[in-house]
Amino acid sequence: MTEKEKMLAGQIYDPSDEELLKLRQNAHILSKKYNDCFETDAQRTDLLHELIPHMGENVYLQGPVQFDYGCFTEIGKNTYANFNFTCLDCAPVKIGNDVFIGPNVSLLTPVHPFRFQDRNMYRRADGVYADREYAKPITIGDNCWLAGNVTVCGGVTIGSGTVIGAGSVVTHDIPAGVLAAGVPCRVIREITEEDALSCHPELFGV
Repeated sequence: MTEKEKMLAGQIYDPSDEELLKLRQNAHILSKKYNDCFETDAQRTDLLHELIPHMGENVYLQGPVQFDYGCFTEIGKNTYANFNFTCLDCAPVKIGNDVFIGPNVSLLTPVHPFRFQDRNMYRRADGVYADREYAKPITIGDNCWLAGNVTVCGGVTIGSGTVIGAGSVVTHDIPAGVLAAGVPCRVIREITEEDALSCHPELFGV
């Protein structure tokens, strides 16, 4: 297996591999170019499609953004991310349709060994310094809202229609249709018909 194949399969891989290095450099360059554009620049959309080839229509990333690879992320239609969106897609990241992502949200698939003896840098036979790491995928269902400063760790699936409260650190799967928050993130309650705007006339000044 190539190092890229190992990485995407969730196995220990060498991130200093030449192929992976080139893919990361390309994504970092495209992220920088995108961030340097004004919102009104026509090339902004083209850069985003180049950075994230697997993307639905009407996706808007406010920027700045930072992707590790971009090509291993899928984003559904009508999805929005606010300022400072970080996506370390060393494993596949799948974001559904109509997802709202608040400012300073991070999707982090990389996993490092707990023992420093396994985690620390080492020198390969060719003299290049490397480390041992692996990654776990992240899946975010349709119609989710991740509020500001949410961190989603590798291996997590968030069910459709769920809201993750601001500042949460999501370390385990969260089911569909719930409000969840906290460090670590936990389910608080289901989202029900009582949460409908029609049940809250005070929001309309009535």
